[in-house]
Amino acid sequence: MDLQVAIDRVTLDKAIDLAKQLDTQVDVIEFGTSLIKDYGLEQIHAQLPKLQHAKLLLDLKTIDEGEYEFDKGFATGDILTAMGAASADTLTKVYALSQSRGKQLFIDMMEIAADKTAQIVDHPAAIYGIHHAKDSKAGFDAAATVAAFHEDYPMVQHISVAGGIDLAMAQKLATQGIAESVIVGSAIVKTADPVAAAQKFMEVMHK
Repeated sequence: MDLQVAIDRVTLDKAIDLAKQLDTQVDVIEFGTSLIKDYGLEQIHAQLPKLQHAKLLLDLKTIDEGEYEFDKGFATGDILTAMGAASADTLTKVYALSQSRGKQLFIDMMEIAADKTAQIVDHPAAIYGIHHAKDSKAGFDAAATVAAFHEDYPMVQHISVAGGIDLAMAQKLATQGIAESVIVGSAIVKTADPVAAAQKFMEVMHK
């Protein structure tokens, strides 16, 4: 299982420093939506050196103007996100563009009902992100939610999960063997030693 580290709500200088530190330690480095809104794709492209190991995910959360946003985003990132709430046509277009560029679409499934999900699970190379809303006050059992999603949509090949993932849950998800990647934010980037924290996550995920 891959480890994706989400960097957000910091200065661009801090984000770049964290990305450099974590590049060789994790599989995917995510620059979050707020960071992109604060600084823009052009600044990020101009200032972030090319990563040597990790893939770069830009959490655009595209919901319309898909081809335009993905064309711009792929100048910098390897994986871009679109919302599952986007129209089926938008998702089809950004999926096709991702495939033509040899890159990847991440579909954020936050707050998506079953009827809409059934309409958009036909993109085999896309990552489907089970994403617990940060503002939600409801509880979230990542492993149970992943298992239920997999049972309902066994055709989905690439599942990612985010939402308060700690070491115990990361290990549980790895043992479960359904999710392809787990997304961790504060439990790594807000620690005194992000590299050591990332290494600990990698250790428990690959026991």
